[in-house]
Amino acid sequence: MAERSTAAVDVAANSGDEPLTAQADESTADGAAQNRERDTENDEAQGSGGTESPGKASPPELHSGHKLARRYRLEECVTRLDGFSSWRAVDEKLRRAVGVHILPADHSRARSVLAAARSSALLGDPRFVQVLDAVEENDLVYVVHEWLPDATELTALLAAGPLEAHDAYQMVSQIASAMAAAHREGLAHLRLTPGTILRSSSGQWRVRGLAVNAALRGITSDTPQRADTEAIGALLYASLTQRWPYENDAYGLSGLPKGVGLIAPDQVRAGVHRGLSELAMRALANDGATASRHESACTTPEELVKAIGEMPRIRPPEPVFTAPPDYQRTTYQQGSYGRQAPRPGVTQPLPTPPPPLQSRTGKALKWAVSALIIAALGLGSWQLADALIDRGNKSQETDKTQTTDGGNKAPTKPVSKPIAIEGARDFDPLGEDGSENPNDIDKVYDTAAGTYWQTSYYTSSDFGRLKSGVGVVLDLGKVQQVGKVTVTFVGDTSVELRAASGDTGTEPTTLDGYTKVAEGSGASVTLKPGKTLKSRYLLVWLTDLPKQVDDGQFRGRIVDVKVSS
Repeated sequence: MAERSTAAVDVAANSGDEPLTAQADESTADGAAQNRERDTENDEAQGSGGTESPGKASPPELHSGHKLARRYRLEECVTRLDGFSSWRAVDEKLRRAVGVHILPADHSRARSVLAAARSSALLGDPRFVQVLDAVEENDLVYVVHEWLPDATELTALLAAGPLEAHDAYQMVSQIASAMAAAHREGLAHLRLTPGTILRSSSGQWRVRGLAVNAALRGITSDTPQRADTEAIGALLYASLTQRWPYENDAYGLSGLPKGVGLIAPDQVRAGVHRGLSELAMRALANDGATASRHESACTTPEELVKAIGEMPRIRPPEPVFTAPPDYQRTTYQQGSYGRQAPRPGVTQPLPTPPPPLQSRTGKALKWAVSALIIAALGLGSWQLADALIDRGNKSQETDKTQTTDGGNKAPTKPVSKPIAIEGARDFDPLGEDGSENPNDIDKVYDTAAGTYWQTSYYTSSDFGRLKSGVGVVLDLGKVQQVGKVTVTFVGDTSVELRAASGDTGTEPTTLDGYTKVAEGSGASVTLKPGKTLKSRYLLVWLTDLPKQVDDGQFRGRIVDVKVSS
């Protein structure tokens, strides 16, 4: 059955709109510099539906400093098109930057924009730029959304060159998973462009404009899942080649040569990852293109997520460290300022030391120091002799006591010894992609100071109510007796210690495979099992996250884990 959706693009997508001024041409709804293409170019290049004729209502006459609901102060107009305008604004109540879309209440699309905004807000997925408010007031309809000043549009990233294979893999994986979740709730995007894809400072990819921008522009599609899947394929194609996979230029990217047709990314640019090239072709195979190696085309985001999961994980490139420059001695060394620099090859005479104290005051000072030294030596000798006598007396008393007791000895407790951690991996069985920053996992047991492994960020301490927790699995190499596990966090964190059965020969892959043996909370938590524990695989399971001071996000950070017997 043909799909039908009127859900539209992004909450703040300004990419593809004609700029209001030359300055607006360099700004986006989330503060990232971006050159916009014409809206008609975007529609032709994207190939995802047309637009209805704009409403007869004229855009509202607003200006910088105008307030909506006595709360949202408009700062800068970044888009004015088809009877609506988009602004950067300030929420004076919460003292934060926000974005606002405004259109007249009698605009032909006002009802659909309100419906799309409220549907998007109900999704509450942190992978999308969130809708904060949708209001009809004083003959105006306005939609308020998040503003991400630390995020960078994909358009700006591609202006510097193609993405590395690992970055492109992370982008398509996270975007496809997010869109699959949205389609399960009946929401489509229909205008996924490089301007609607953002990378945050922490490396997470986010989608803006879910269900709202398409409503603003009147874009619809009979096959919304297919349209969004092809758009994701176009984004991956552009990320690998820095070219738009159609003949028309768009979003600051050159199109393919005319008459050539759709060719694989690894034929456009040398060095493109073969697996990602084939994945892009499978997503773009909707209009008659042939996928590499004749795999079936991906026509829904869910199928695209499955295809990504079948690929080997692409690891990040090894960091390149540059040697520090050689130390160069300057002429302003200690004691040399203002002096003439010696000429090369000339031996400088050593300064003669000052003569010893010969005056009456100097002699008195020397005698006083000598007397103090003699007194200190005498006092020290007396104290040493007294200590030796006391030790001899105590030794004799101890010998007598041991003889009287008949040789009875109190039992001694076994000494706790550290247990080496042979390996670790991130454990996210309840997440969409099943992964939480695996590349930094070795930092939980390294000896370097100031390093830590961190989770993704969430909208609340309980993981945005998306799951019950995430954690780290520790491999001790063999079954050993565990006495305690000490975990150091950045910020107060609630944690459980779970363990696999000692009879388990392989590492469990589900949460049910681990049994809770201890729990605690704080910045440094010592987890001691209530009874004897023998296991090879331990799970440090985070259940409540702190709000980090540096970025204001809820996320867990494990600085160090130590295991002892």
